[in-house]
Amino acid sequence: MSRRGSTLVAAGILLSRVAGFVRLRAMGHLFATGGVIESFNAAFRIPNILQNLLGEGVLSASFIPVYSRLLAEGREEEAGRVAGAIAGLLAVVASLLVLLGVLAAEPLTRIIAPGFTGERFELTVTLMRILFPGIGLLVLSAWCLGVLNSHRRFFLSYVAPVLWNGAQVAALVGAAVAGLAPASIAVALAWGALAGSALQLGLQLPAVLRLLGGLRPSLDLGLEGVRRTLRALGPVIAGRGIVQLMTYVELALASLLALGAVAVLGFAQPLYILPVSLFGMAVAASELPELSDLGTEEAERVRERLRAGLARIAFFVVPTALVFVLLGEVVVAAVYESGAFGGLEARLVWLTLAGFSLGLLSTTSSRLLQSSLYAIGQTRVPALVSAGRLVISAGLGAVLMLQLDQFALGPGGSVELVGELPATAPLPVEVREQEGLYRLGAVGLALAAAVASWVEYGLLRRAVRRRIGVTVDLGGGTLARVAAAAAAAVALGVVLAVATVGLHPLLRAPLVLGPAGLAYLGLARALGLEELPPLRALLRRRRDGGRGGPPEPGGPQGPPEGDGPGDGPSGEPPTRR
Repeated sequence: MSRRGSTLVAAGILLSRVAGFVRLRAMGHLFATGGVIESFNAAFRIPNILQNLLGEGVLSASFIPVYSRLLAEGREEEAGRVAGAIAGLLAVVASLLVLLGVLAAEPLTRIIAPGFTGERFELTVTLMRILFPGIGLLVLSAWCLGVLNSHRRFFLSYVAPVLWNGAQVAALVGAAVAGLAPASIAVALAWGALAGSALQLGLQLPAVLRLLGGLRPSLDLGLEGVRRTLRALGPVIAGRGIVQLMTYVELALASLLALGAVAVLGFAQPLYILPVSLFGMAVAASELPELSDLGTEEAERVRERLRAGLARIAFFVVPTALVFVLLGEVVVAAVYESGAFGGLEARLVWLTLAGFSLGLLSTTSSRLLQSSLYAIGQTRVPALVSAGRLVISAGLGAVLMLQLDQFALGPGGSVELVGELPATAPLPVEVREQEGLYRLGAVGLALAAAVASWVEYGLLRRAVRRRIGVTVDLGGGTLARVAAAAAAAVALGVVLAVATVGLHPLLRAPLVLGPAGLAYLGLARALGLEELPPLRALLRRRRDGGRGGPPEPGGPQGPPEGDGPGDGPSGEPPTRR
């Protein structure tokens, strides 16, 4: 069940990510890396904290283990009451925080983007006030995630963000066709995000209501399941809060760099997060209910699930990381290069993406290790580990970004030293606001994040060994073979990239990445690493109407997927859209 579940989660995330990249391409076409898109990216960061602190990973870590265990014990009525109480509490808290965010948008903008001035600052405030209510709706959407995931429904909630992205694309196109100014287009985009949030919640709610037999929201704190959820919630919110603080520290640091750094991070991070969501989050989300049922009593089965999960992650993430590092310019150009977004922007985003990708395997694998700790109620450990990661990432990032901001891309894309400014303090405002300079400060922040992610993985691995009593490794001893197959395939891609220089990005990408991908699959099969049989079996089962063998050992039989009219398998919305 978990392998099938992770495939369904990945499929839903992939569809939503494709829609997200359509949105980002449209934004890049209209705004490139200028001040308008920086305002939108900054404005979205603060309201997004609601979604991350009150939904998504927090509910996965605190609510799903409790709700899933109640279902496994046959206590469906009590599980429904717990779900209703959590929904009521979330609605009240989210509403209060949304109101506070709308009223305090101006001081919040000064905190998260201290380098913003003038029109860029005012636009950020306006956009934040529009975006805040939409994020409140996404918090309730994340509650739907918890219910659906616990019922082993792994598709609907992950694909729901297609509507969120689609509404924004429609708003962008409509505003551009109407001939609005860039700032007005950004305002239309924010309203599209608000509408998309309502659509995303509306898509999932009917399936949740059918599973619960109706919605009975309450504020009942007397239920044992609610108390257990809230006890776990504090440490998890602290851990997620530290992670969110890291993103805001990163944003604040980037706002002190040259114009364009915030936008470059905004283009690089969705590409970097894609494999984290597709592989790390998909595996972690599908394994959490299973690991919650096992607990600490069956350490050997826990070890096997972790080993298999890390092997699946490594199979996909290692070649992806190599592609981003060595062929990232081909990928970035194909996804974003259009209109105002040109070759120099693509190269700068690629260099930043390459820096992040050095920590891609550790970041993705850490998601599964966190789930194993959440499953046994160890919510404080990930929080403490996240705190260490924040300190390392922020401290090292502040140093590296100042050093690398002294360099910029020249007209031909080469790296050049620009100016004689000291590399021990942020650039002066008049230098920071200059347009047309493609400085590399954002690359420094990305490299620091990669280093911090490896420290996080090492600490989580040790915690799993100490608290669960199992030792895990990256891919269960298969990492060397995966790396060999990936290196040979990407080397072929590099040769093809050199041979296809000058072709249109949308034509060049498939000519380079297609043969490289096929070569990797062929080498993986030759080395005994092939992961396609489970996928083929899943597709065959769905083609035959769901008939097939029994579920994978180790997990309870969940409700059949897609039983209801128009119903599909469901899961949780991805963290990054």
